[in-house]
Amino acid sequence: MSTNNNPCLELDSKLPFEAIPFDEIKNEHFEPAFEAAIKEARDHLQAIRVSQSPSTIESVILALEQSTEKVDHVGALFSNQLSANTNEQLQSLAQRIMPELAAFSNDIHLDPILFSKVKVVWDTRGSLSLDGETARLLEKTYKSFVRNGALLSDSAKNRLREVDQRLAVIQQTFSDHVLADTNRYELLLTEEAEVAGLPPRVRDAAAHLAHEKGKSSGWLFTLHQPSLFPFLQYSERKDLRERLWRAANARGLSSENNNRGLVLEIVKLRQERAKLLGYATHADFVLEERMASNPARVREFLDRLIAASRPAAERDLNDLRVASGSDIQPWDVAFWSEKLRRTRFDLDEDQLRGYFPIDRVVEGVFEHARRLYGLEFKKRSDLPVYHTDVTAYEVIDQEDGRHIGLLYADFFPRTSKRSGAWMTSYREQGLMGGGVKRPHIAIVCNLTKPTAGAPSLLSLDEVRTVFHEFGHALHGLLSECRYRSVSGTNVYWDFVELPSQIMENWIREREGLEVFARHYLTGEVIPETLIQRIQASAQFQAGWFSLRQLNFATLDLQWHGTDISSVENIEEFEAKATEKTRLFPVYAGTSSSAAFSHIFSGGYSAGYYSYKWAEVLDADAFELFREKGIFNREVAMRFRKEILARGGSDHPMELYKKFRGREPSQDALLRRDGLV
Repeated sequence: MSTNNNPCLELDSKLPFEAIPFDEIKNEHFEPAFEAAIKEARDHLQAIRVSQSPSTIESVILALEQSTEKVDHVGALFSNQLSANTNEQLQSLAQRIMPELAAFSNDIHLDPILFSKVKVVWDTRGSLSLDGETARLLEKTYKSFVRNGALLSDSAKNRLREVDQRLAVIQQTFSDHVLADTNRYELLLTEEAEVAGLPPRVRDAAAHLAHEKGKSSGWLFTLHQPSLFPFLQYSERKDLRERLWRAANARGLSSENNNRGLVLEIVKLRQERAKLLGYATHADFVLEERMASNPARVREFLDRLIAASRPAAERDLNDLRVASGSDIQPWDVAFWSEKLRRTRFDLDEDQLRGYFPIDRVVEGVFEHARRLYGLEFKKRSDLPVYHTDVTAYEVIDQEDGRHIGLLYADFFPRTSKRSGAWMTSYREQGLMGGGVKRPHIAIVCNLTKPTAGAPSLLSLDEVRTVFHEFGHALHGLLSECRYRSVSGTNVYWDFVELPSQIMENWIREREGLEVFARHYLTGEVIPETLIQRIQASAQFQAGWFSLRQLNFATLDLQWHGTDISSVENIEEFEAKATEKTRLFPVYAGTSSSAAFSHIFSGGYSAGYYSYKWAEVLDADAFELFREKGIFNREVAMRFRKEILARGGSDHPMELYKKFRGREPSQDALLRRDGLV
């Protein structure tokens, strides 16, 4: 296919705000777009190589920053569609494209001429009088070469290429397997007794799903979160809860989509890569570029939280045993938690949903951004989107009418979308095409879908998810950097969750809830009694939930921070790795690792601890908002200026201290969760 007029290659479309022409992009556009973009990038790189000009910030570092613009653009389009709107053709293409992109990256970082020019600039940095952001870009560029093999011998470079290309393939295969196992499982129920305890809303959604899937009757449940969790929460059929829980925890273990071998190959290749580069483990390699700095510090951090969380989690579990009058299994936790919450706080999760129709939640999160940061979100029906579920918004600064960026919101599950929730960039803020561009950001979720009889009514946890991902979106949207490499969410991984997790705090506050929580039928503002019950239950089972996160973080660090060369059985390794953070025995035929997409196909390897790390930051930061007023514009604009706008242009601890006036305290998190 000719690359003339290929919409994937347009950096400056003719649409308003240079929006992406999603309506013109077809599967067949991607491969020729990658070929053309990589060829153009190689031409730019060759020009840097052969230049006889002195090696300077402009001739080398900025030239490198701009040399891969089209590759980055096409790559963002492709990877985002692969996650949010995939199909067999894209998945097949990924098996060819991902190794090519890994090889292209290797070609840059392992090029001795390019590195020699970068090193000249690096070695003379003390005499260059660079501003902070440019100095950060120089440091990041130099380290990216070193950390990707520039100093290796030729034989080691060749092996690094092989490792990176293999990882590019098998990490995508891991993700494809998890999605396939998620989509293939169906639990069709046809008898009234089988849906006992399920609220009408849940039954209606399951009946609607059965109809969508071509079933003649009955209620259909799947492993997608909006279907899975309500069933575990409300079904009175213990046997069916167990069946669904086991299926969810067996993803990646099926004969068709078995990830056991892939897990072992991924971690062993990562370990080999780290050792090639001179690091003891993959965790040592990763954490060198994190606030935590090394595995020992992460272990110390996790151990302190485990010491506080495990006794509380044991008490939480015992409360459920008392409430049930019998022993508790993992498929019983959500069910008896809901019953105990109702008894203890007179709080019905399903009753709360009536106050959280998705349209009002979205309006509410936008209103929070208006009050805090002076932003306006204007729906743009004239901009193309990549799926009918998606809505596009223009983001405007109310103070001066300045265009901030575009936001795409994609909320509902479908078989073409991977599970979970995430924020992503279609265009990052910063220098592109000769000028500094504003960002195009998307938030992607898998929330409760509307039914024939009711709109999408969200649980409190789903509301929290919307606010969380919107916090990430603000980090991308409000960036004010010059260079894409250090803009927006291009920060240390254990800092990236601060802007997202701090947003969750507003829905714990009366003033925050009253902004948007109105009943979808009556328009009634959420009553004071319900707000009090929400606040009273804020620490309900905090120990259990904390230990659950620590379990995942510990498992991740064990996979990536220990010698795994002799590991042959992932279930046995997982059982031993999680002894301190598990309150249940290991169940045959289940595994967290086999479907742990965050660490095996996402960006969280040796970094899952960052959720808890960022909780410390967000709890500490929000205490200032509570002290001054949760919508205090002065504090909010300081957070915008010192955190959201700065991206990775300075060390995150320095950014945090500029906002807070001091380093964060772990005690703030323990106080918020009632663990001290």
